[in-house]
Amino acid sequence: MPDMPTSSSTPPKHKSTSPYVFLPLAFLIGLAAGYFIWGFHVTAETADTTNTTRRVNVSAGDSPALGPANAPITIIEFSDYQCPYCRLWHQTVYDRLLASYPGKIRFVYRDYPLPGHPEALPAAEAAQCAGEQNDYFKYHDALFTQAHGLGTNAYDQYALELGLDVNAFSQCLSSGRTAAAINDEVTYATSLGVSSTPTFFINGITVVGAEPYETFQQIIDQELAGKN
Repeated sequence: MPDMPTSSSTPPKHKSTSPYVFLPLAFLIGLAAGYFIWGFHVTAETADTTNTTRRVNVSAGDSPALGPANAPITIIEFSDYQCPYCRLWHQTVYDRLLASYPGKIRFVYRDYPLPGHPEALPAAEAAQCAGEQNDYFKYHDALFTQAHGLGTNAYDQYALELGLDVNAFSQCLSSGRTAAAINDEVTYATSLGVSSTPTFFINGITVVGAEPYETFQQIIDQELAGKN
């Protein structure tokens, strides 16, 4: 949050009166004002921590999901395969998070390819085509390694290494038949106020950006303890 601007104006003075006469009074007034402002600031911060957590009603739709359908924690991620921050989160938090809460998390991946990333939509289509062969998340993980980068040849290589039917995969990808569903994901995400990647909803609680493991851990632990 940007710093609030401060006023540069000073109280009017009588030209005939020496300014030194008013110094003790000005000091006391400033001290009292500072105490009031400081006290209000602390009170406001304290009040914020006790407010009921705001939640967004987010649907998982028909998007690919990992974990039990009745898990107490649902994490819905809107992400982009060409987004470096999405890749960072996947490499540093994703596996650790799922391993830390076995059976307690249902993780849902929803596509939000950004227009400035030319390979984001094709990569999302490739993952959807892998999903048609029931290997969505293996392909999802392979894309985030970027072992072969992104691009048509890379998508075929990932499919080959995962043992997919490469002919069927290539036919799906070249047909573009999954693009409409991905565009629907973008429309839905935008309606929720999503504007950047990665954006997460943990039981409806919004987390924006590649936040560290501890951020997710804190929210999940509070949810499991019923503190939110």
